[in-house]
Amino acid sequence: MSAPVVGIVGAGAVGQTLAAALVVDGLPGRLAVVSRRPDQVRGLVADLQDLAHATRSRSIVQVGDVADLRRCDAVVVALRTDFTNTAARDIRRGGAAANAPAVGALARELRGYWGTVLVVTNPVDLMARRFAEESGCERVFGIGSNLDSTRYRLLLAEHAQVPPESVSGHVIGEHGDRAVICVSTTTVDGCPVAVPVRSVVEDLQQRPALIRDGIGRTRNGPAGAVLSTLLKALGLVDGVEELSVPYGDVYLGIPMSFTAGAAVPCLPQLTRSERWRLDAAASSLRDAYAHLPAPTERIAS
Repeated sequence: MSAPVVGIVGAGAVGQTLAAALVVDGLPGRLAVVSRRPDQVRGLVADLQDLAHATRSRSIVQVGDVADLRRCDAVVVALRTDFTNTAARDIRRGGAAANAPAVGALARELRGYWGTVLVVTNPVDLMARRFAEESGCERVFGIGSNLDSTRYRLLLAEHAQVPPESVSGHVIGEHGDRAVICVSTTTVDGCPVAVPVRSVVEDLQQRPALIRDGIGRTRNGPAGAVLSTLLKALGLVDGVEELSVPYGDVYLGIPMSFTAGAAVPCLPQLTRSERWRLDAAASSLRDAYAHLPAPTERIAS
């Protein structure tokens, strides 16, 4: 397989961090960066070109436009409109009204796109659904629950004092307040484990605030989740990622098993309580989607 072509929409904190990670990794043969802010995207591309040369990366970085995205094997949607998030609860949903029109407008411009779309823009479960419905694209995945799952396994490993790679477990549902920890199927070294649920949940809930208070925005974790998912979606490695995908009439986080780029759901067996919480998350997302503003024709990043 020739080196894939990847497009990133958005030159903000996540877009910048992801682009740098892709260049250092040398994953894309060509990386197109798209943004409505010309000075920002030109500056970012120049900086990334310096990075590519310094690290002897094979990636060619260019300023792109929406037409360039159609020639990409994968497109990452990391746009964010200008808004002030005043939400005290459901913080990740705070940008729904602001981001939905921009995501919808981009989706319509990419209607019928054949490749893989990874949506990072929050609230990711709602934005992935908006993009999929407006674009008609068949391979739309939301990045969110895989970051939650990574954090869960890392925090549980710290509690159990074991290496993170020895922990197996999923966080599914909404990337937000209604995330569902699959406690019943969590294992350490293949063996069931007593999860200190209250402590781990508290740590999971506090971690985003810890990061925001320290550096302003979460950026490295989402970039890592995107890179890991891209490798699987492009068929470069096989494995499982928890991604926002259709669940009935909504999008929410479900483990997806990738083999040679093809993805199939692999939801673990859930207890009655876990299933109830998953369905409650779906109901809440269904209601939230119904209250999104209708898409407009503008695009932002």
